[in-house]
Amino acid sequence: MSNKILKSALAVSFVVIIGLSFWGFKSDQKNFEISKNLDIFYTLVRELNLFYVDEVKPEKLIKTGIDDMLETLDPYTVFIPESEMDEFKFMTTGGYAGIGAMISKRGNQIIVAEPYEGFPAQLSGLRAGDVFLEVDGKPVDKMVVSDVSEILKGPAKKPVKVKIQRPGDKKPFTIDIVREQIQIDPVTYYGMIDNKTGYVRLSSFTDGCAESLRDAILDLRDKKGAKSLVLDLRSNPGGLLGEAVKVTNLFVDHGQEIVSTKGKVSQWDKTYRATEQPVDSVMPLIVLVNSGSASASEIVAGALQDLDRAVIMGNRTFGKGLVQTTRDLSYNTKLKVTTAKYYIPSGRCIQALDYGHRNADGSVGNIPDSLITEFKTKNGRIVKDGGGVSPDIRNVQDTLSSLSFKLTQDYMIFDFATDFASKHKTVAPADQFVISDEIYNDFHQFLTEKKFSYESRSEQTLKILIETAKREHYYETTQNEFSALEKGLSLNLNKDLDKNSEEIRDLLKDEIVSRYYYQKGAIISALGSDKEIKSVLSLFHNPAEYSRLLMPTTVPATVK
Repeated sequence: MSNKILKSALAVSFVVIIGLSFWGFKSDQKNFEISKNLDIFYTLVRELNLFYVDEVKPEKLIKTGIDDMLETLDPYTVFIPESEMDEFKFMTTGGYAGIGAMISKRGNQIIVAEPYEGFPAQLSGLRAGDVFLEVDGKPVDKMVVSDVSEILKGPAKKPVKVKIQRPGDKKPFTIDIVREQIQIDPVTYYGMIDNKTGYVRLSSFTDGCAESLRDAILDLRDKKGAKSLVLDLRSNPGGLLGEAVKVTNLFVDHGQEIVSTKGKVSQWDKTYRATEQPVDSVMPLIVLVNSGSASASEIVAGALQDLDRAVIMGNRTFGKGLVQTTRDLSYNTKLKVTTAKYYIPSGRCIQALDYGHRNADGSVGNIPDSLITEFKTKNGRIVKDGGGVSPDIRNVQDTLSSLSFKLTQDYMIFDFATDFASKHKTVAPADQFVISDEIYNDFHQFLTEKKFSYESRSEQTLKILIETAKREHYYETTQNEFSALEKGLSLNLNKDLDKNSEEIRDLLKDEIVSRYYYQKGAIISALGSDKEIKSVLSLFHNPAEYSRLLMPTTVPATVK
C-alpha cells in the first residue's frame, strides 16, 4: 500500500473514530441528562412526601407530572395507568365485561343515559333516565361517573347489585345484573334508504369492523338490491390503522397503495396496500364526513378521494394524521406514543399543521394559504393538505339554536322523553313516528312546569358589555340605549318554540324513538330528516353529475 493511500485510509479512520466518539459522547450526555433529571424528580417527590404540611398522594402527584410532561408533545401521546386499561381495551376492541349501558351525570345524579339493546342492562329492565342510588351496596351520591363505571365493570358471569330510582315511581328497586362480555358492533345500522341506495353507519374502527362492514355491503348489494352505497363516517373518531386499510380495501383493487407511515424510526416506516380482492370497486359510493371524523376515518375518506373511488360529502374532517403505537411499561401500564405521520395515496398528510389554532370541538381551524400544498388524485383532481380532508361537496353545517342547545344541555329533551316513555307503552315504528302538535304542546307545558328559562348568546354578550360599560363609567350616559337593547333582545319562549319548531321536533323525535327502538331506531329516525341524506339521493339520481365530480375540472360544490 502506498504512503498516499495509507495516509488517506488513516485520515478516514480518524474521522470515523472521531465521529463515533462524538456520537457516543452525545448519547452519553443525553443519558446523563435523563438520569440526572429523574434523580431530581425522585428526590423532589420524596421530600414532598416527608415534609409537605398536608398528606400527599405520591401516585397522584406523579401521574399529574407525567400527564403535564406529555401535554408538551401532542394531544395523542398519553400515559395509560393500570386503572384505565379496560377503557383502553374497549377503544381498540370495542369489547369489555360489564352491564352494557352508557351512564352520565345529570346534576348531582348518575343516570342511565342509554342501555345497549340486547345486553344485560336492557334485558334486566333498566331504562334511560333511571337513577343509580347504590352500586354493589355503595351509595353513589358522592361518586363521579368513572367511579360507578368501574364498579359496574368486572368479571363476566358475575352479578352486580344496583339500587335504582325510576322517575315517576315512588319506591326504588334493587336488581342483580349479571355482567357479560360486551362487544359493541361498529356497524351501528345498515339498510336501504330508497329502492336502489344502501346505507351503512360505521361508528368506530375497532378490531373486526372491516369484516362487519363487508357483511353489511354484501347483504345490501346481493340481497336487498343496492346499486349505490353511502358510507357514513360522521363523528367516527377512528381507531385501528389496520382496520382502516381493510375497510378501504373493500372498495379498491388488490395491490393499490392506501396509506404509508413515516416517523423517526425508519424501520417502522411502512406502506400499506390492498391485500385482498375488493367487495365492489365500481358501485357508486358516497362517504359522509364531518369535523368529528378523525384518524382512521380520514384515512378511508382521504384514500378513497385520492383514488377517485368515492365522492366525499359533508364538512372538513378533524385533521389527525398521526399514528400512535402502544409501548408496555412497568406495573401493567402503557405509553401510547405518536411514532409517525400517515400519508394517503396522493402524498398528502392530513395532519393539522398547527395545534394552536383549532376550533372549539378540537377540529382544525383555518390554515393560511401559504402553508397549504396542492396534490393530485389518480384522475388529476387538485386536493390539498393543511389539515383534514376537504369534501368534494361541502354541506353548510347547521348549528343548533340557542334554545335547542339549552334544552339539550339542561336535559329537558331527555327528561321529557323519559316522562313520555313512562306514559306510553308503544309508539309507531322508528321511521313513522312523528312529533304531533299534541306532543309538542305537552312539551311546552312540561317546560312551564319545570320553570325552564334560558338566555340567548346576544343577551349573554350584552350583559358582559353592560358590566364593562359600568366599570369604564360609560353606562350612566348610555343607560337608555342599553335598556332599549335589553328590551329588544328579551326572549319569548312561546315565540322561540314556534320559530325553532322543526329543529326541536327532530330532537324530541330522535330521543323518544331511542327509548323504544334504541340506537338503531334513533339512527333510522334521524335519517328521515337528514339534509345530507337528501343531498346524497339527489346526487345518485344524477349519474352524470356524480361522474363529473370525479373528473379533474371539478370545483367543490356547496349544498345549502
